[in-house]
Amino acid sequence: MRTPLNRRTFLRGTGVAIALPMLEAMVPLGRAATKSKQPVKRFVCLSNNYGVYQKAFFPDPGQSGKNYDMPETLKGLEKHREDFTVFSNLDHGFTGGHRGVPVLLSGVRPVLAHNYAEGNISLDQKLAEYHGAATRFPSMTLGCRERNLLSFTRTGVQVPSIDLRAAYRAMFFEDSADKKASAAEDFKRHSSILDVVLDQAKTLNKELGKQDQEKLEEYFDSVRTLEKKLVQQEPWIGRPKPKTDVPEPNPGNRTADQLKATVEIIALALQTDSTRAITLASGFANGDFGLDGGYHGFSHHGERPELVTALKKIEGYQIAMMSHLIDLLKTQDDPINGGTLFDHTSVLYGCGMAAGTHQTKNLPLVLAGGGFEHGEHKVYPEPEGQRVPAANLLLSILQNSGLEIDQFGSSSGTLTGLEF
Repeated sequence: MRTPLNRRTFLRGTGVAIALPMLEAMVPLGRAATKSKQPVKRFVCLSNNYGVYQKAFFPDPGQSGKNYDMPETLKGLEKHREDFTVFSNLDHGFTGGHRGVPVLLSGVRPVLAHNYAEGNISLDQKLAEYHGAATRFPSMTLGCRERNLLSFTRTGVQVPSIDLRAAYRAMFFEDSADKKASAAEDFKRHSSILDVVLDQAKTLNKELGKQDQEKLEEYFDSVRTLEKKLVQQEPWIGRPKPKTDVPEPNPGNRTADQLKATVEIIALALQTDSTRAITLASGFANGDFGLDGGYHGFSHHGERPELVTALKKIEGYQIAMMSHLIDLLKTQDDPINGGTLFDHTSVLYGCGMAAGTHQTKNLPLVLAGGGFEHGEHKVYPEPEGQRVPAANLLLSILQNSGLEIDQFGSSSGTLTGLEF
């Protein structure tokens, strides 16, 4: 009787270990005849650029496990208590204040991206590559009263964000015949330019030293990535867009209304399978929630009661909108996998800067859905030298999404205790 190979089997030479690809011999015998289909997973990240008021966000550190008192800011999630996990003592292991904001979904600072094989590619863009042309939009990068600084390609390019009306029109407004023809022509022109660039670069490569050849190979990779995206997305030009009974959003100027409408657009994007990777950064406008001031000013609260109260209102509403998104996903059937959309969608709330005091330790992180086992406050080691990288959580989400990878960004492994 055949004993299945371990999926982590390696070919070993002198000082070298090469991981084998997934082989038939690695499938357990009981599953060999009926291969289980990997469910289609989605990912949503909700964030802000200023961190949180930590005393109202984190449960008591002594209350690990299921029986923890719900913190004030997370009260909006109480009814979903069994469907989310809150983490303590996870971070990306560096200082830098606002420079931590773009690092949330990669664990890699942009200035250090050259030290990593995939640069500072963010989790949503890694998923966009994985899903390829399965959806019209490989990813969706949204902003509500704030710039979205979370999304980066593997070549280090920050993905620009759009607002909810632009997202709605992109998903549901059919392009004119002239616009489609122009888009098709753009694809052809870009493809021709890439062909010329690659031919010239190959000729140049013969004249370069080893170090320059390595740099040029990195350039090749970025060109090939762009070429692949063009090939994948071109067929969508001629495909009709989905129809919806939901009218174009016109929520007015209040932050609360805009954020709620944006969250509903996210649910609609997932429902129509327009994309499977979404990020949203939300901010604040002076006067909203009855508050006088700016988000950045509130975040430098110095424990002054009026500023702390402002932060708790803003962040509490962000969490309430996470709860609203979960409500929407729980009521929608998943046409691809069965069950509900929530069953197969990971919803992450988090910030790359932990608090307005510019600290980047103990990032505020809450994960819901996605098929993970939830319902706990997970407390990881606090002392230096024992801390667990937040990138381990990112790797766990990617593996849960079907990616066969053992490393992502600054991860040291998957996150222990988070099962799916």
